[in-house]
Parts: sequence; structure tokens; C-alpha cells
Amino acid sequence: MSVSKHPIAVRLEQQVGEGTRLLATVMCLPLVDGIFPALVLAGGLSTALGILEVGLLVFGGSATLAVVLAEMEGTRREQIQSILLVGVPLVVVAGAETALAPTIATMLAIPTFERFAALVILAIAAKTASATVGEYLPSPGVIVGLGLVASFQPGSFELAFSANPTVILRGMAAAGAGVSFALGAALFGPWLRGNVDIDRFRFGSAVALGVLPLSILGLIEANVPLALAVLAVTSLLSLDPQGAVEPEPMSDDESADADQGDEPVGDPAGSEQAPWL
Repeated sequence: MSVSKHPIAVRLEQQVGEGTRLLATVMCLPLVDGIFPALVLAGGLSTALGILEVGLLVFGGSATLAVVLAEMEGTRREQIQSILLVGVPLVVVAGAETALAPTIATMLAIPTFERFAALVILAIAAKTASATVGEYLPSPGVIVGLGLVASFQPGSFELAFSANPTVILRGMAAAGAGVSFALGAALFGPWLRGNVDIDRFRFGSAVALGVLPLSILGLIEANVPLALAVLAVTSLLSLDPQGAVEPEPMSDDESADADQGDEPVGDPAGSEQAPWL
């Protein structure tokens, strides 16, 4: 497995630390810096495929995979509990932001804001692909802020909430897809560490994220799952069974945990050799 560090996750690790707190920062960041509301307003959740794309590429993705595989400690059960501790509030807040989207929409010229939403996604894709390129690009929050200024229409403001449970469930489902991705990474962590080249997955997921704005801008039909197709191909190309690392012999305590079904998925000795993926 690759030993390179994920550009976004490394920067966040320096700010917030490791483990569960880092996972919470990575997964909740789209809610805080405006990426998720921007996608909601741009119609990114209008289809089932769009919900899946946003969940896997925005809330999930290579940064979440990197944190789960390399930074979260404890047994598999403990990791799953930590992910659920982050995931449940994430799903609730995503639903709340989706409900507030109509209020924001009354203040904005949506066609203009959609262009800035596309720029946000492209910036994140570039930052994911290269830390060097990311240093020269503005943060997603800055781009969203500029989009709000450029599309602001104060005269049309109206306090409104989405009372349609279907709309709210779409936002919650997108966050739930990201949480499910993280849970899958924890569940299959031992196999993923030895059989997935995270460099390939990182660049491939950056490309998949980069094509997501095409549907938002109407350049391709919303029901064409191009981003998901790229992500699926990326997952296949990221498989690298020959790069598997032979596990070290387990201690008596670890053997006891394995007998009980709580096999530790972290390798303290190996973590120094592969701090990221």
C-alpha cells in the first residue's frame, strides 16, 4: 500500500489532531464551509445517483478512507463505534441544512451560484490530487463566499423551510452514504491496507470529483452517473494485491481479541512505516 500522505487530511491533522477528531473534521467540513449547501442549492441531490455521488465523493472519498485506515486506533468494533459517533450527528445536521436550503435560495440567483458551486468542487478535486496545486488555490469557503456575494438578491428574501420530508431525507441519505463508506473502510480495513494503492484511489477520486460539476452545470444529463463510473473504475485500478504487507505475529492480548471477533485493525509498528496511505 502507498505510504504517501493525503494532502487535505495531512493539513487537517496538523490543526485538529488524529483519530476520531480528525475523522469528524474531514466528514463534517462540507457542512461547515458551505460545500454541501452549495450542492443542495445547485440541484446535486435531485436524483438518486446525485445523492450517491455527493455522499461518496464529498462526505466519503479518499480523505475519509485515509483517516479510517491510518489514523483511527483500536479494534474494529471500537472504530465502528467512533464512526457512528461522528456519523449520527452528521446525518442529522445534513438534514437540517437541507431543510434550510429554500431560505437561502430566496436570496440568491441560483444559475450564478451554481457556477460557483462547480468551482468549489473543482478546487477540492485539485487540492485532493496535489498539495502543491492546492497551495495556490483559494479555500472552498472563500469561493462559496464569493458566490454568495455575486448571486445575492436581498430584495427577494423570504424565510422558508422545506416541509417536504422527501427533500430532507435526500440530504440525510447523502450524508448516510458517506458514513456507510467510512463504516465499510473500517470493516474491511485489514484487507484494504494490504490490497489497495491509495495513491491511485486518491487521484481517481479527484478525477471523479472533478467531473461532478458537469451534471450541476447541465453539460451532461443528471441521470448519467459519470462520476460514479469514474469512481468505480478507480476502485478497480486501485487494487494492488501484490503490495500486500505481511502482518506481524499477534501478541497474546491481540490473539484473545481475535478469538472474540474484535481483531485489532491497527498495527502500531506498521504505522510508522505508512503514516498515511
